[in-house]
Amino acid sequence: MSRRVLSVILVVTLAAVFCVAFQVSSLAATVLKVGATPVPHAEVLRVVQPLLAKQGIELRIIEFTDYVQPNLALASGDLDANYFQHIPYLEQFSADHRLNLTYTAKVHIEPMAVFSAKHKNLADLKRGAQIAIPNDPTNGGRALLLLESAGLIKLASGVGLTATPFDIVSNPLNLRIVELEAAQLPRSLSDVDAAVINGNYALEAGLSVLRDALFIETADSPYVNVLAVRKGDTNPALDKLAEVLASQEVKDFILKTYNGAVVPAF
Repeated sequence: MSRRVLSVILVVTLAAVFCVAFQVSSLAATVLKVGATPVPHAEVLRVVQPLLAKQGIELRIIEFTDYVQPNLALASGDLDANYFQHIPYLEQFSADHRLNLTYTAKVHIEPMAVFSAKHKNLADLKRGAQIAIPNDPTNGGRALLLLESAGLIKLASGVGLTATPFDIVSNPLNLRIVELEAAQLPRSLSDVDAAVINGNYALEAGLSVLRDALFIETADSPYVNVLAVRKGDTNPALDKLAEVLASQEVKDFILKTYNGAVVPAF
């Protein structure tokens, strides 16, 4: 075989290898790794998986059971986005940990509510009753604001979402506030008189906001759950993800599946 023929074969072979490598690289660029808590966030993401697949985007869902690691993993580049938190929590966590994160799609609201395994009404609470709330800053403040709305406590003027138990200025029943990791709150119901539980953890525990809650956040709650991304990330696949998260298919799924415990925000 002549050198010329060998050269042609070599060029063709290299071109084929390059083409395959380019195709593999292109496919890899369409993979999105998104962190989410199991309910309802991962469930919603599974609805959008086939919608993204039609556009050539593979959505890989990485499930987390806490409120800390998803943001750290996003900031480090281990994730392309996450979907588990509301805007105040994202902003507070980013500031506290000096993370360069932002959000795109506003997807849904999960009303926070008071649950109890020992009482049927808030009026049944006795003096010194133990009330468990989330121990992270924004959700803890949100829980205290809910207890204030329920008439159980009064907070110092203007503290808002930054409220802590030290900001309680009136506590007629001398309620004892117990701060726990948000994910542990449903399991605490047998140990405390009541707990203020985030919607996603209530759902995971089989609790119904409409059936089981003693007191619920109003429908105008500002705590919209969002798709979080790194600031400056221009990946067009993230834009596609934001679009499908605000689709009619997602809205219909939320309304049909969660019976008021999760409310579309679009």
